[in-house]
Amino acid sequence: MRDIKNKKILVTGGSGFLGSHVVENLITRGVPRKNITVSRSKDVSFAKTHARVTDDSPENLGVDVIYGVDLRNDEDCKKVLKGQELVIHLAAKVGGIGFNQEKPGELFYDNIVMGARMIDAAYHMGIEKIVVLGTVCAYPKFAPVPFMEKDLWNGYPEETNAPYGLAKKALLTQSQAYRAEYGFNSIFLLPVNLYGPRDSFDPRKSHVIPALIKKVADAKVQGESFVELWGTGKATREFLYVEDAAEGIVLALLHYEKSDPVNLGSGTEISIKNLIYTISRLMDYKGEIRWDRSMPDGQPRRMLDTSRAKREFGFEATTGFEDGLKKTIEWYIKRQNKTLGS
Repeated sequence: MRDIKNKKILVTGGSGFLGSHVVENLITRGVPRKNITVSRSKDVSFAKTHARVTDDSPENLGVDVIYGVDLRNDEDCKKVLKGQELVIHLAAKVGGIGFNQEKPGELFYDNIVMGARMIDAAYHMGIEKIVVLGTVCAYPKFAPVPFMEKDLWNGYPEETNAPYGLAKKALLTQSQAYRAEYGFNSIFLLPVNLYGPRDSFDPRKSHVIPALIKKVADAKVQGESFVELWGTGKATREFLYVEDAAEGIVLALLHYEKSDPVNLGSGTEISIKNLIYTISRLMDYKGEIRWDRSMPDGQPRRMLDTSRAKREFGFEATTGFEDGLKKTIEWYIKRQNKTLGS
């Protein structure tokens, strides 16, 4: 097992949704706060949405924060990497189906350039190991379920998020190429859709669970008798609670040293229709659910085979889905009440 307690660790995107939980996981494992550095986006509008300062933000955890960083720029990558030994690269531009349809070029360019520059700069600056995060969106649209890592290249991704998925998948190729040619210790993880406290609930960019929670919460406040959702509700998704995802990432940092990509998931699958019914029940909303069938469902099914993660570094999700949903709903309602009361 790699000793991380005496290492300087950079978490790009460490002020964001997943990153803040990874930082907390590292601190819980005994990594001194002074040894952890996080970077914050140079894009102020994007940072306000995805890197909010909350009670749990790194600014309030005593770790080093480097502000005004644009990881599309080689010099900024070198700036944040200076003096570091290990890197967890989480910084990304992400969003739901609508955002992917609106900004495909931006999502492709920003994600591929950020990742490519970080991997290359990390190698040239002598970083001991980098963990690069991919996405379930990289898988082919009609990959056999559950998705296995060996099927990653057997087809084109679902069209609405293909630019984002392909940008991330290109980083897997770079990660493997740098290991093959230079012996650089770069590993690549493929998480499913994440959810949990501190997620983005901005309807322009949020993923499905925060989007549905916000729709139901707004309908309750406004006394609406129905909520309308995109698609048919037949598509299925797998969701991983954010604290479990953070645990998987840190376990991979500690134990995994191979070039093969590794799925991170919960091993469970639920339809969007059953998901909205579950959220409505947990939030005590009794209104009608309407479906706008003119809008896309996205990929028909998503569920990962998670056996490699268990075998290689002992990762298994431990948070029950309804328990995770309750925690996410409670966090959002508390945050909304605090906002309304301020």
